[in-house]
Amino acid sequence: MKEMIVCNNVSKSFGQLQVLKGLDFSASEGEVVGIVGASGAGKSTFLQIMGTLMKPDSGSIIIDGTDVCTLKGDTLSDFRNRKIGFVFQFHHLLPEFTALENVMMPALIAKSGKSRGSIWYKKDDRQIKEQAMHLLSELGLGERASHKPSELSGGEQQRVAIARALINRPAVLFADEPSGNLDSVTKDELHNLFFSLREKYGQTIIIVTHDNELAQRCDRVVEMKDGRFL
Repeated sequence: MKEMIVCNNVSKSFGQLQVLKGLDFSASEGEVVGIVGASGAGKSTFLQIMGTLMKPDSGSIIIDGTDVCTLKGDTLSDFRNRKIGFVFQFHHLLPEFTALENVMMPALIAKSGKSRGSIWYKKDDRQIKEQAMHLLSELGLGERASHKPSELSGGEQQRVAIARALINRPAVLFADEPSGNLDSVTKDELHNLFFSLREKYGQTIIIVTHDNELAQRCDRVVEMKDGRFL
């Protein structure tokens, strides 16, 4: 099976504190991997580095055949927008926009960017709106598309965030404590959703979590301690 993510000897320090200590990691296409460990182990830092939101001090990170550590500026932003989706504990939805507009945003950004040669970027605003509406409907939010985040429950906001992460059909979905703020029923629904998404879209999904139930459902779990995998 194709390796979607390959990390070699990834290290990161903040001042005198070495947070990541030469990590090696890989994930196959369509695999769901859980990353667990105590707070401060370096899980979120590693996730942000894999997601190109932060640069490592050393090492390489290859996503879908591209060494992302060599990318800079607009090229890096373009790659991140096309290939990577993010779901965080706090939804980071734009409060002034509706659910539908929030989901459309990454595709509209991509459309206005430099990579107009691909089929995806040739879509017009109508097609992007249709795709966003389709995703919201699939996630049970079709009737909530015109609502702003303040008018949605926490679980609904998280599903909007997931739809937004999927709009550009990314190869990889990174999730950092995605169910951390949800009640038990909504949490179960969200966990089911992640695995149904994998079946439907085939994304590689990397989940940082403290939730044992979610971790146990992953294809594979790796544990971090003091910046290393056990």
